[in-house]
Amino acid sequence: IVDGVNDAFSGIPEVYSLHQNYPNPFNPSTTIRFGLPQASNVTVKIYDVIGREVATLVNSQLAAGFHRYSWNAASLSSGVYLYRISATSVGGEKQETFTQVKKLLLLK
Repeated sequence: IVDGVNDAFSGIPEVYSLHQNYPNPFNPSTTIRFGLPQASNVTVKIYDVIGREVATLVNSQLAAGFHRYSWNAASLSSGVYLYRISATSVGGEKQETFTQVKKLLLLK
């Protein structure tokens, strides 16, 4: 389900962020981008509308910066899905946590 495409854009963001996937609606793959102001333990998971986890895109420590992951949902049926990022900073003076959820739409 995961293409494993990951690359960093230039610069370091000032705050944690989760961007809307692109394209949306999509078929069968889409790109999810997020920004980390500092190195963090990150998970990005995809859920169906009743809360079942259908994919894990990220589950690792990542460096500060912008990151992009591609998700291929060819094996899933059309519908609304949710993607959720959970990030906890590592190092630094104080630990920061960030969680956000966004919707994506798979149309076949």
